[in-house]
Amino acid sequence: MPNSQKTKILTHDQITKKINRIAFQIYEDNHSEKEIVLVGIEKKGFLLAKKLTEKLQEISSIKIAATSLYVNKDNPLSETPRLSIDTKELDDKVIILVDDVLNSGKTLIYGVKYLLDFNIKRMSTVVLVDRNHKRYPIGTHYVGLSLSTTLKDHISIEFTNGKMTAYLS
Repeated sequence: MPNSQKTKILTHDQITKKINRIAFQIYEDNHSEKEIVLVGIEKKGFLLAKKLTEKLQEISSIKIAATSLYVNKDNPLSETPRLSIDTKELDDKVIILVDDVLNSGKTLIYGVKYLLDFNIKRMSTVVLVDRNHKRYPIGTHYVGLSLSTTLKDHISIEFTNGKMTAYLS
């Protein structure tokens, strides 16, 4: 955002610790599963899903797959969401839907709605930052940071040179 003041709310190291904690929570809740599919909402949710996948592969023997889901964030009903893998690969699997920031809940709820059309075993949701301004009845199972902001505030997660930083502007 041009000419706006940005305040760093999470450093790369803090985000890494949150990703590690979330990965351990996912593993703890799914330790008996053979496979988990992390579905990251494009673009930043998918980048976060890849980071979670790396950590889960490091700490567990569960087969972890990461895929991206395109949802039109401005007008979700204008086009059908698109998954980067064949939807048959979701059959009877634990699905974890991942996004970077939960603002109103619209993108996350439309992602859930799309994925519920398939024969999945169970679904959970992950967000790095929950702004607590939900307009849709969506909950999150795993949250890095819950942050009360004003409606005028904007949270952004920036990925630069492999490092992540969260800003409030």
